[in-house]
Amino acid sequence: MSALAFNTTTLRNIPWRGLAAPLFVVMILAMMILPLPAIVLDVFFTFNIALGLIVLLAAVYANRPLDFSAFPTVLLLTTLLRLSLNVASTRIVLLHGHTGPDAAGKVIEAFGHFLVGGNFAVGLVVFAILIVINFVVVTKGAGRIAEVAARFTLDAMPGKQMAIDADLNAGLIDEKVARKRRTEIASEADFYGAMDGASKFVRGDAIAGILILFINIIGGLIIGLVQHDLSLATATNNYILLAIGDGLVAQIPALVISIAAGLVVSRVGAGDDNKEDMGGQIVRQLVANPQTMIVTGGVLVLLGLIPGMPHFAFIAFGAGACWYGWWRTQAPAREQTAVQSEPIVSPDKQEATWDDLVPVDVLGLEVGYRLIPLVDASQDGDLLKRIKAIRKKFAQEVGFLPPQVHIRDNLELRPSGYRVILKGVVIGEGEVFTGLHMAINPGSASGTLPGTPAKDPAFGLPAVWIESAFRDQALASGYTVVDAGSVVATHLNHLMQSQAAQLLGRAETQALVDHFNKMAPKLIDDLLPKLIPLATLQRVLQNLLEEGVHIRDLRTIIEALTEAAAKTLNPGELSAQVRIALGRAIMQMLYGPAREIEMLVLDPDLERALTQAAGPTGDSLAIEPGLAENMMRELTNAAQRMDALGHPPALLVPDRLRVALARLARRANPRLKVIAHAEVPEACTIRVAAVVGARGPLPA
Repeated sequence: MSALAFNTTTLRNIPWRGLAAPLFVVMILAMMILPLPAIVLDVFFTFNIALGLIVLLAAVYANRPLDFSAFPTVLLLTTLLRLSLNVASTRIVLLHGHTGPDAAGKVIEAFGHFLVGGNFAVGLVVFAILIVINFVVVTKGAGRIAEVAARFTLDAMPGKQMAIDADLNAGLIDEKVARKRRTEIASEADFYGAMDGASKFVRGDAIAGILILFINIIGGLIIGLVQHDLSLATATNNYILLAIGDGLVAQIPALVISIAAGLVVSRVGAGDDNKEDMGGQIVRQLVANPQTMIVTGGVLVLLGLIPGMPHFAFIAFGAGACWYGWWRTQAPAREQTAVQSEPIVSPDKQEATWDDLVPVDVLGLEVGYRLIPLVDASQDGDLLKRIKAIRKKFAQEVGFLPPQVHIRDNLELRPSGYRVILKGVVIGEGEVFTGLHMAINPGSASGTLPGTPAKDPAFGLPAVWIESAFRDQALASGYTVVDAGSVVATHLNHLMQSQAAQLLGRAETQALVDHFNKMAPKLIDDLLPKLIPLATLQRVLQNLLEEGVHIRDLRTIIEALTEAAAKTLNPGELSAQVRIALGRAIMQMLYGPAREIEMLVLDPDLERALTQAAGPTGDSLAIEPGLAENMMRELTNAAQRMDALGHPPALLVPDRLRVALARLARRANPRLKVIAHAEVPEACTIRVAAVVGARGPLPA
């Protein structure tokens, strides 16, 4: 019993799946060298036919070409299997063909006798037709598709990589998903490149089949007439039928494998998340339009009424097509009837309750009814996953966890429209089309694309809505191509970044303090609530977020507030002290690790006039409207010039003027940052990019 248990365990631990390919290759080589009995040859021929059917069905049910990425290797192995079977069967035909038509086994006899009626002339014609179909039609077309697909896949790789990097930077995907997509792109290029080469195997197999047929016929006739003294009629009947049966039993699986290759390389999916097999895709797209079936049925019925036509077949098919088209037109009415209406309560029986008071969502996303599949997980909508990734990336970059995004449908919107709501106020809206892709021109794209012109709702860049078939062309032309879900997610992420101060409420501030208290409880206890209340801390953090300063370094913020709170409790002054403590982070956010930075400065006369016009705390400026308008115009022009040169626009001002001028600069150009002198680290060297003045006389 112990020996039996040991043998069973040993067999179970052997990696049979890993040994399958080497054993298969060894078996192929053995069939080429060793003579096989006829019954073993029947088994291998049957296995070859079954393997061809398995490969064909696997190609049909694959959702994407990459789901059958082993197909080039399978194509090579099946080609070698057929050639080795041809060698083994040729050996048996030439050695024992004089004994009768069953010398090479029952499978070859069946294909040589029953399929072509024992007539070698018919067999030759059938074999020639199969060769033409396989070699000229299927194999040549599949090879051309694989060649073009390989070329376009390689050309589109840089654009796809840029699209992945854009999604990663926008927070739509994480590093793990980006790595997976890059691997898929590389696998796709390798697959089509391998298919381009593997298609040559099938062409070579077809040529080898023709040569083997003629070798078997000529060699068999010579052997039968010379060695076995058979009559010409007997030798012809035996050897030609055996050669034809051998050719047919090899060419039919070859044709099946060639069809599978054509199906794999010609498959066009609906995207990376496509879950529909080939049969469902073809049927859905062929009969999706009821008018197609009705018109087709009408034409068939008219043809059936022509004298001399087979009336029953045409009229029957035409009537069936018309009925199916009519049945499809009634589908919306059936769906509407199937929906059970809720009981309507009379208004005089309804009482107002506190449940009727719906709280306002902090952050909401409303979509039209055509965009419901994007947010419905049961319909493979991935927008919910992207929103979760956006919140996670926002928390890692900005420094606090934003409130959840409440999603609901709104029938008042356009069918393909959406809008983002912050505390009941619309802060952004747009329109996307499911099933299409938005090709965004980042400024360097070339060529035009067929589609509907649009604008990127997040950044206002020119874009075009294109069909999926033009996606690779757009990527190769330099466009950034994203789907409808990515457009909505990118717009939402941009709005959350710009409205970060409004998203930081009292609940979020308390949660941030509680989270930081676990890491440094002593710092929080020294500040809250001994020195400042929680509301003041919230106001300081909001002031930082309003000007694009992240609050990830909460330790430095708490330490700066603890030191400054002994002198003042004014949120504006506290914010200024925190900005000084975060000076290095602010400079690095704008300029990176550079030590020499270019900044705008104010004209000395204008700076002096503004200092005199500043209030006691510097929060406001008492200046004339004309002066303010001229100054805003000059700031806008200077910021645009720096933007054009690729430099971040920043204005260096005295500490007292920073708050008032920052409020004024946000109206002139949201990208223009106002930096106080004390916020610039000593290690940085400032180079004046331009001096901003004010046209017209300054106030006395």
